[in-house]
Amino acid sequence: MKRFLAATATMAFLLAMCTAVLASSGGSEVSADEALSRLKEGNTRFVSQANVAPHQDAARRHETATGGQHPFATVLSCADSRAPVEVLFDQGVGDLFVVRVAGNVAATDEIGTIEYGAEHLGVPLVVVLAHTKCGAVTAVVKNEPVTENIGKLVAPIVPAVKGIKARFAASDVNEIISRSIEANMWQAISDIYAKSPMLKKMAADGKIKVVGALYDIDSGEVRWFGEHPSEGSLLDN
Repeated sequence: MKRFLAATATMAFLLAMCTAVLASSGGSEVSADEALSRLKEGNTRFVSQANVAPHQDAARRHETATGGQHPFATVLSCADSRAPVEVLFDQGVGDLFVVRVAGNVAATDEIGTIEYGAEHLGVPLVVVLAHTKCGAVTAVVKNEPVTENIGKLVAPIVPAVKGIKARFAASDVNEIISRSIEANMWQAISDIYAKSPMLKKMAADGKIKVVGALYDIDSGEVRWFGEHPSEGSLLDN
């Protein structure tokens, strides 16, 4: 009997959670903090294998096809196949405006896409999502030979790696890689502000929030770092 009651309570909880997620609205009606909470809740469901897989049916496809898209968060992430953004945040069609590129770098194409999400779609939150064991960062740390195009692609990662190597010269390569992955996340946020006067002003005016996060490809957990440690000076310059 106790097992039955516990199972019933668990099912009721999951049904309530599912109803809440499915009833959630788009980006234009949520704040940056609400959007962040929604991502955190989704990742918690993913890690605990309690996914509700919202907004993945025919009704949702029709809704977004006829009514347009209203994502509640923009996520700049790596193209690594082990970091599927909608899956790890337990979201569905029309929920996230995702920009994926090797090394989650913020160059012209990525920043322009983020600008579109912020200005035209009204997305209040931008997440720069790094991940453990990033191949692009590893290649830069180890100075591995790459093609000309890949070299240009990973160029924004170089300053972050140089800074870590200068500060932690005595560390082993694995620690350098780990620290460089985090530093590259901050580098991307700095590049967003440095290369986009529009996004910089929107952040300064409180219209958007830009935060960093790190996805662990083994545990499935997302570690949240918040806004850039030098947010104030980045927005004042």
